[in-house]
Amino acid sequence: PSIEQRNTGPFVYADVLNYRALEQIVVDYGIDWVVHFSAILSAAGERNPSLGLNVNMTGFQNVLDLAKAHNLRLLSPSTMGAFGPTTPKDSTPDLTVMRPNTIYGITKVHMELLGEYYREKYQVDFRSLRYPGIISADSPPGGGTTDYAVDIFHAALKHNSYESFLDADTRLPMAYIDDCIVGTMQLLEAPQEALTQRVYNVHACDFSPEELAGEIRRQHSDAFAITYRPDFRQAIADTWPRTMADEAARRDWGWNPVFGTADIVRVMLDKLGPVYSPGLAAEEMPAAVVAS
Repeated sequence: PSIEQRNTGPFVYADVLNYRALEQIVVDYGIDWVVHFSAILSAAGERNPSLGLNVNMTGFQNVLDLAKAHNLRLLSPSTMGAFGPTTPKDSTPDLTVMRPNTIYGITKVHMELLGEYYREKYQVDFRSLRYPGIISADSPPGGGTTDYAVDIFHAALKHNSYESFLDADTRLPMAYIDDCIVGTMQLLEAPQEALTQRVYNVHACDFSPEELAGEIRRQHSDAFAITYRPDFRQAIADTWPRTMADEAARRDWGWNPVFGTADIVRVMLDKLGPVYSPGLAAEEMPAAVVAS
């Protein structure tokens, strides 16, 4: 984090695989709420399954046991990657078939079920929401299958062309980072009596690479060109929903995203446009995406 961010409050480095060190932080700083984002994402998990299993399962187990021992409220995000090839693809409900075939998805199903078990068995205040692809101009690629939806903006502004690692018609749920942050805080702060379940779908918009490219042409350049060379991430994306039903999140704690596809394109071009102005050094360029 930047110096400015560190100055907003206490900041310490932590290893999610070190239970005792995590517990020391909880005790020293009087922690009562924990948001557990530490995870190896979808594409990175397929490249290094043992690391994905260790971080995603052991790390979550440590934080869950801390929540039990110290009466913590715990929010640990899940993902649309928790669904699998036999899950209904359109308007995927909160409760449905969940048999993912990636390390990331398997560990997230484990997380959801174990969190619900600790809620029922030990009254741990566990909460989770299944993120779609999260788009941001401010943070680096995380090894996700939806990375293309930010990389495309950098390529459009730098080269006016992009080679997609997903097929043209691969539709996936997406959300802009601001909606993600607001929704996460809404669930984190919601009173327990408002929650009818402990894991919620959230959906803001959905598009394919070709549709996103079309919106970039409308707002940026008619000459923007996209080509397609699917890689191993295509097989991952093919197992995920095209859209997710999120009525429960809207009803229980007020999920109400405001950024649609055109809004996301506008704000991404606005934020990244100055980065590619003439004379800006390459080392000053920000990185790309928080993804699934």
